[in-house]
Amino acid sequence: MTVEAGVLERYSAGAETRQADLCCPVDYDRSLLALLPQEIIEKDYGCGDPSRYVKSGNVVLDLGSGSGKICYMAAQLVGETGKVIGVDMNDDMLALARKYTAEMAQKLGSDRVHFVKGQIQDLALDLAAMDAYLQKNPISKAEDVIHLRTWQEQQRKAAPLIADNSIDLVVSNCVLNLVRDSDKTQLVQEIFRVTKPGGRVAISDIVSDEPVPEHLKQNQQLWSGCISGALQEHEFLQAFLAAGFIAVKYDKWETQPWQVVEGIEFRSVTITAVKPQNEPCIDKGHAVIYRGAFSKVYDDEGHVYLRGQRMAVCERNFKLLTSDVFGNDFIGIAPMTESEGKLWDCHPGTIRAVAETKGGVYQDNNCCNTTSCC
Repeated sequence: MTVEAGVLERYSAGAETRQADLCCPVDYDRSLLALLPQEIIEKDYGCGDPSRYVKSGNVVLDLGSGSGKICYMAAQLVGETGKVIGVDMNDDMLALARKYTAEMAQKLGSDRVHFVKGQIQDLALDLAAMDAYLQKNPISKAEDVIHLRTWQEQQRKAAPLIADNSIDLVVSNCVLNLVRDSDKTQLVQEIFRVTKPGGRVAISDIVSDEPVPEHLKQNQQLWSGCISGALQEHEFLQAFLAAGFIAVKYDKWETQPWQVVEGIEFRSVTITAVKPQNEPCIDKGHAVIYRGAFSKVYDDEGHVYLRGQRMAVCERNFKLLTSDVFGNDFIGIAPMTESEGKLWDCHPGTIRAVAETKGGVYQDNNCCNTTSCC
């Protein structure tokens, strides 16, 4: 049995009856669960709560949406101006999630949740459209496979399931580990493709402290149970960096492993990351001060920030470093009067002269955005 077939079979069973061994204990926001039908809650399988990262107005994509629990939780947070898309390849899970769309739309006050059929490692291919194609063009000989591949390529280009640069926040709850190893690089690249410049990801998943040996990967029960397909903890972060994301970090990390198999610890984590803005680096006189406690830190684009120094940054990086992505690590200083701006190579380690920033507007997440701390 292939990885995909094993996963389909086990989660189809999970849509029928609850599979207690498919999920870790998670402390979800009870106020968001209150609106949800009990069946959706009971037949959801996850290891984290990425809905905590949803903001009002977001377009959210949930990878491997299953029963729809995270989607319906996120829908309460995006508000009337937002939208939530759940993608899953399992017809039984999609049927379960769609069973309650009308009821939830009435409770939410608008129809803002939509479920689509697709594989998360190929977010351009619409599997529902492929099902319709195959009904009209059944495969009976090798030549038909070639025609199907041609149709797939045309469909990806002409009508992708999820368009390029269309998603504010990509979330997932314990699903990336279910994708076969040979597709994991493509999976993360697809996440990067659909995320808007400046958009974010929040992925809850299972990681291992050591690489998983091949004999465990061949165990279908362990794979479909979110164990043997887990990425090693460092490789998980590196996969997102390699795809082009920045500010990649473990935002949550369970100190106690969920399971230990042959001495290998498997635990629940949540990573967050940002897709860089697709805009030039313009110097308008902004600066940031790295608070510490380290003598200096580097970001994923090679910039260095010295503790306590007014480091010159472009307008784009200023917005990122003073956002909630970095919490309270940086104090931002916007110039009192912005210059017209000029293209800048963001030379690492450039210190902004105090004279250039004196009297500027401080942006400090510990205070308020004024010239003096509140």
